[in-house]
Amino acid sequence: MDTIEWINNREMHGMVTFSKDEISHELAHKSAESIHKDLGRLVAKGYIQPVFRGFYVIVPVQYRLKGIVPPSYFIDDLMRHLGKPYYVGLLSAAAMHGAGHQRAMQTQVMTVIPRLNVSRKDTLIDWNYRTEMPEELVVTKNGEMGVLRYSSPELTMVDMVQYAEHVGGYQRAATVLAELVESVDMQKLEAVLPWTTVATMMRLGYILEMVLGEQEKADVLYAMMKSRMGKKSWLLNPKVERKEDAGSNRWHVNGNVEVEIDEI
Repeated sequence: MDTIEWINNREMHGMVTFSKDEISHELAHKSAESIHKDLGRLVAKGYIQPVFRGFYVIVPVQYRLKGIVPPSYFIDDLMRHLGKPYYVGLLSAAAMHGAGHQRAMQTQVMTVIPRLNVSRKDTLIDWNYRTEMPEELVVTKNGEMGVLRYSSPELTMVDMVQYAEHVGGYQRAATVLAELVESVDMQKLEAVLPWTTVATMMRLGYILEMVLGEQEKADVLYAMMKSRMGKKSWLLNPKVERKEDAGSNRWHVNGNVEVEIDEI
């Protein structure tokens, strides 16, 4: 069997990704150099696409003209290949929940440390990391090819604040939250608490109440956090100096940056 025949056979059996190790093992009669050249030619023709180190996706007909396969098509296969848990998160997950005003240029994927050794040529995926994976807060749906894992509305909301610098800052985060908040069950935020920090929840409460005017939802969160918050004061943006004339608020958050949501 030749390289192209092996790939065609794989696609016919519903397997749209493969690694160089797999094809080298299956086509043991061919030299590594020969397989490398074959794969290079198929990449040049737009028949396959390298998506990670030694990992390829077979480009389906509907993406041949664009020449790029979206990560949602192969991310589950890739992460199983890497042996790492994941979820599609942040702006990408928010869009899946209907908050699509502020879309990410790349698919934002959350996984666990240690960090992946990512090539500079990898422009399709924006990798983000946490220490542990909150499996009970990850939801799934059937994608184009198999399952797609993404953060629940509640985890997405908290992540938008905790990882604000990864989505373009607090103004962009607040703009997304203005759309996302309707999909969030505030009572379910209780399940997110073990996976985040008090500071993050205080900042979220501040944004809900002081920026978005979501008083009822802010009240639910405040009742949840009242016994946990203590007396410590938090900066809204920890990378910016304290604003001495910022007004006080029940979230103990110093509004040291101006946050205004964009028009939706």
